[in-house]
Amino acid sequence: MPTDLSPIDKAKFVAAKQAIGYVEDGMKVGLGSGSTAAWMIRCLGERVAEEGLKIKGIPTSTRTAALAREVGIDVISLDEARWLDVAIDGADEYDGNLNLIKGGGGSLLQEKIVATASDQMIVIADASKSVETLGNFPLPIEVVPFGWQTTKTLVEETLIGMDVLGRKVSLRMNGDAPFYTDEGNHILDLHLNRIGAARQLSLVINQIPGVVENGLFIDICDVVVIGYGDGRVEVRDINQGSIEESKVDFVETDNLFADLND
Repeated sequence: MPTDLSPIDKAKFVAAKQAIGYVEDGMKVGLGSGSTAAWMIRCLGERVAEEGLKIKGIPTSTRTAALAREVGIDVISLDEARWLDVAIDGADEYDGNLNLIKGGGGSLLQEKIVATASDQMIVIADASKSVETLGNFPLPIEVVPFGWQTTKTLVEETLIGMDVLGRKVSLRMNGDAPFYTDEGNHILDLHLNRIGAARQLSLVINQIPGVVENGLFIDICDVVVIGYGDGRVEVRDINQGSIEESKVDFVETDNLFADLND
């Protein structure tokens, strides 16, 4: 592991290191997107290089695909894989039932498809992502560019009847231009503050014309691996109803991780 990491990056590293223990030789593995998932991909790359681990990686974004190839993971498409053994990804929020908000990086559509096409979804996160009720992090929804302002208006009208505290909806930008997903769509961020009925909201939002998918992951995640800055790791398994704690030793390694400490 690289030295001089912030406590948050240490937490992400130990969560990633713990989570890759679920990966076995010959598996087809969904590779998440974002900063925490990048740690996981680097850790898997170490196992490929040092142990000869043979896996097929199914990326959830073009950036993830590039990183996976860089560290020596054999990358295939979901169409080639058909079904996965496990998917490992980060989250922007998770609650006590392991429901999630994802999509802060804009890859929610591919992430949800890959997660639901897996026998098991494992989320890696630092403790700051834990919430009592979802909604503090803006909920992303992916929408087609055609008529996106009309879609935005329909979303705002729909939110009036939902159990949420805020109803502000904003178009995600990339500098002065709208942000585009890998599928060529836009992202609307819903600033809800609190989501009182996440399952209902997810179903209703997805019925709005122009909405492709939303960032609520309900009953999809099986395990959350929570990292702490001192090396402690907590594993919550929703299916077994268990919470286990352990500690990951900090060990200096090669330059696989060099650019993650920028």
